[in-house]
Amino acid sequence: MRHVTTLILCAVATTAFAGHELDGRDLANGQRLYAVQCALCHGGNLQGQPNWQTPGEDGILPAPPHDETGHTWHHDNQLLFAYTKRGGRDALAERGITNFNSGMPGFDGLISDSDIWDILAFIRSKWPDRMQEMQAFRNPPHDKDG
Repeated sequence: MRHVTTLILCAVATTAFAGHELDGRDLANGQRLYAVQCALCHGGNLQGQPNWQTPGEDGILPAPPHDETGHTWHHDNQLLFAYTKRGGRDALAERGITNFNSGMPGFDGLISDSDIWDILAFIRSKWPDRMQEMQAFRNPPHDKDG
């Protein structure tokens, strides 16, 4: 019985990680693009802006960290992709969240879909293994290109 349970758990874990959109990406390209497109707001070390959980005078939240101290790893890949491509307000509105005042602009037309995935993969590569695993379980299996 123990052997069967082990096999089932391995199959579930393998399925959870199968086809993860961020696997097999070009991390060097993601790092380069992150430095050019993201670091100004989110920090060169993914540290985010100070007081990122408190809205500014304009009501907009500062850019959050993308390291393990932030909440990026709490979200599934499709939301992270949509947030980057369409911007925070539009991506969240698609999920029925309309009261979140995000300052994240959309990069549709500025960064290709493949490059967005490379950036997200680079960010993920900087998280501790445990956080990568927890974030992976938030995603259904997908083809590599989303």
